[in-house]
This record gives sequence, structure tokens and C-alpha cells, in this order.
Amino acid sequence: MFTTGFTVLVYLGLALATPLTNFRVLEKRDLVPHGFTRVGPASPEHVSDPSSYKYGQYLTMEEVGSFVKPSSVTKDAVDAWLRTNGLDATAVSPAGDWIGINVPVSKANALFDADFTTFTHQDTGSQFIRTMSYSLPEALHGHVEVVHPTVSFPDSANLPLTTTKQKRSIHEIVQRDPSTTCANGTIPACLQDLYQIPLTPATQKNNTLGVTGFFGNSAHFTYLAEFLKMYRPDIDANTATFNVVGIDGGDNPQEGPSVSEGELDIQYTVGLATNVNVTYYFIGIDNQDGLMGFLDEANLLLALEQPPLVLTTSYGLQEKTISLALTQKLCNVYAQLGARGTTILFASGDSGPGCRSDSNVFEPMFPSNCPYVTSVGGTQNFAPEEAWPGSSGGFSNYYARPDYQKKAVGAYLSAHGEKNAGRFNASGRAFPDIAAKADFFIINANGFSGIQGTSASSPTFASIVALINDRLLAKGRPQMGFLNPWLYSTGHAAFTDITTGNSSIQCSSTDPTRGFDAVAGWDPVTGFGTPNFNKLVSLLDL
Repeated sequence: MFTTGFTVLVYLGLALATPLTNFRVLEKRDLVPHGFTRVGPASPEHVSDPSSYKYGQYLTMEEVGSFVKPSSVTKDAVDAWLRTNGLDATAVSPAGDWIGINVPVSKANALFDADFTTFTHQDTGSQFIRTMSYSLPEALHGHVEVVHPTVSFPDSANLPLTTTKQKRSIHEIVQRDPSTTCANGTIPACLQDLYQIPLTPATQKNNTLGVTGFFGNSAHFTYLAEFLKMYRPDIDANTATFNVVGIDGGDNPQEGPSVSEGELDIQYTVGLATNVNVTYYFIGIDNQDGLMGFLDEANLLLALEQPPLVLTTSYGLQEKTISLALTQKLCNVYAQLGARGTTILFASGDSGPGCRSDSNVFEPMFPSNCPYVTSVGGTQNFAPEEAWPGSSGGFSNYYARPDYQKKAVGAYLSAHGEKNAGRFNASGRAFPDIAAKADFFIINANGFSGIQGTSASSPTFASIVALINDRLLAKGRPQMGFLNPWLYSTGHAAFTDITTGNSSIQCSSTDPTRGFDAVAGWDPVTGFGTPNFNKLVSLLDL
């Protein structure tokens, strides 16, 4: 990390303020109290609500920008403050609601009445410049809503949500039931049988599926071709491929070893969403957003005239590692993409209900805590499927439960809320929303082997949504877009309820293993359950 200067991102608000006078704290790093909730950002209008006459009437980039762009008064106030301090800003979002300034640490301390310090992560040795609090002149309160990076520290578990603990050669996988395609692990044919995913190629050229990748998680074209020859021989492995868009210096290098995540995400999108245009949005190490590049990617997608219709991401952070203010702003960017018609999917995580480091209280995950994304949990086995123990799920301490969830989640809490009471925020946004298989996915990472995690579940479900979108577009209808209002009102009828199994974690040596159970109806392990393509087609009258 930089030791003398860094880039600061500033999120601009819309309200009026008072003259530039005294400093007042804008944000301070404290542990968010258990049970604290916050109402989320403005909803993506009514374009995602099936009961609205605006349903499916997605907004343009300009229309979305008009809701979030700062007022002229705000821009004038911030520009005047920057000029006074000899600084210039660069817009880093299409609407100009995020701006970036390059500033030396010494000047940042004076500018924000802060104490920026270099912190070293003990396990990795990585260094980061952060402060425990910062302030702004009172006149800017109401104009500037958050400054970053400041009080949010990188997650110490800042790794893909996939675990390779059970990674092994395909030849070592024990035969289970030779009458099923799931006998030798989870392969495309297994998922096609379980979820009735068709082999029929997509036909709509404007049907797009985005996959998020990060530095060190390259997807190799040669491994994909070999994977398709093995498991999708009906596809021409010489022409079935994917595009790459680099972000923050990322370029999906083909040299060097594979670490599995990129292979998994691409092989189970290109290999399932037959003939859908897949793009790998590969984030490099040059990001300055302090959020692994999440914000940089979202702003890049917002700037596109046609963002991908589906985006799947298999990475996440513990909710507590990001400040409430910053979480809210990033979640709002996902709301904007939802209003544009993009389905945002995130793997829920692989740590069961999670644990806070300083207590036995469960710890939710970001971005699954955001009300404007669809969180995908995990299942295991087949005939029947059951909850995968690592499937992360629970209740946000930042976001109140959105209206679309109140009936389903309320029913769960009425029947099962006493178990683990006091370890989770019963009024928070609940996740995951749905689930898909997470165990023993066979991938080609310079050799065929097995891997597990909800990072396999999310691209699987993304492929299903992309194929549904293809049929919608072929009929002249809009894509699915932000799923949750539809999912919780009527869409859940097309999902297979998972009623056995549980999530599991042991928060300390003195605390017994705990978790949530999969039960009838929605639950915080598998959501509404796993998708059935034919039921989705029927429900959507396709």
C-alpha cells in the first residue's frame, strides 16, 4: 500500500448545508451493536415489483443517474471546499455521485481532521492506510455522505467463497449410483437433470451473463475447452468461449497455476448457459476503492449503455468489516443496476451462520445482506437434496427486513425463531433467498478434480436465469432484472423446498456447534430452495 499518499473516494449527497465553519465527525469506527438495523437505500422504483404497472420497464443510464446525481448546490459546495484546499476531483461514477481525489496522508489528516495510520495485517503482512474516525466541516454535512477508505478495514477472510478442502481427482470419487448423472460428482449433466436445465442453445444476441473474477483467479481458455469436450460434447469446444473485460489492471492472464475459482465460475456458466454471451469482469490489484474492486466494477457496469442482464459474484466480506455508511452506498449502486434490469447474484458464503470474532453472535455476510441483490445458498447430495452445512445465511445487523420478505421470513421466525435467539438480529434483512447445489463440483484446473462451495451455486443459478431471459427476450418481453420482489410474491412456487439438513459453525471452543435448520418454507440456509427450470417456464408463461 501507499505510505505517503492515496486516493480518497467521496460520496456526494443531495441536501443543503450551512457555511464552512467547524468540523463535525462524519463517520467513526465502532462495532455495530447487535440488533441495530438501518432502513435501506431507495428502492429501484417499481420496475421490479410484479404488482406495479411499471414492472419490467427498466430505466436507462440517464434515468437512473437523475435519481442519484448531486445537486448543483452540492457540487458547488464541494468544489469550493476542494479549491480552498488546492485539490481537484475526478468523477468515478457515471452520475458523479462518487468522486476521487489524490491527496498526501499529511494533507488528508488536516482535510478530514483524522489520524491516518498504516496498519499491518498480522497474518498476511499486508499494509493499509486507515483512520479510526474522520470529520468534515459542518457545511459539508448533507453534501458529503461518506469518505473512503477511512474507517472500513479489509476483511481478514478476503478470499473466494470456495473451499478446496475436499478437492480431489475425479478418479478417486467413489461410485454411488450409476443410474444417475450425479453418481460421480456434480457435472453439467447432473445439474441439467436436477434442475431441468435445457441443452437447447440460447438464440438472443443481446442476452448477456457477467461473471466477476479477481486477481489470482484466472479462467483458462484451454481448461474450458477440455472441460466442454468432457462434459458438454454437444457444444463445439473450439467456438464456445467467453469475453474478458479488465478492471483495475486485471487481464485474466493465462500463464501461471490455476486456483480453481475462475475455472469454476466460467466452466459452469459457459457449460450450462448454452450459447449465452458470457463476459468475465476481471478485477486486478490496482483498485483504490478499498472494497476489492466491488465499487469499481459496479460503476463500470453502470456506465455501460447495456450492462449484463445477469451478474454472478462468488466473493464476499463479513458485514462488520465495512462501515454502515459505506455499505449503504455500495448497496445503493446495486439498486441502480437492478433498476437498469440487471439480476445481481451473490454466493451467500461458506461459513454457515458465521461468527463475530469477539463473541458467539452470528455474523452475516456482505453483499448478501443488501436488499437489492439475490443471495444464493448451497445444498448437497441428490434424491433428495439437503442443506449444505457451510451454506451461509442469517440476518443483517445493518438492513431492516424489506417489505417483500416480511411474510415469508415472518412465518419462519414465528415457527423457528426461538432457536439461536439472541445470536441474530430477528428484524434484519434475511438471506439467502434461494439455493443450488454446492458439493463436489468437478472442474478442470489443469486436471479434473472436485470442489465445493456456494461459489458453485451462484453461477449455476445465474445460468438458469440467463436461459430464462433468453426465452423472455425471444418473446419480446423484458429480462428478469432484480428478482426478489417477484421471487417472494410468486416466483418461489417454481423452487423445490429443501426441508432437511442445517448450517453449522462452532464459534468458540466452549460453545457447541450451532446453526440454522432447513425447514418447510423459507429458511436462512437454503432460502426458498432450488430452482426447477420447467416450473419457471410455466410460471412465467413461456
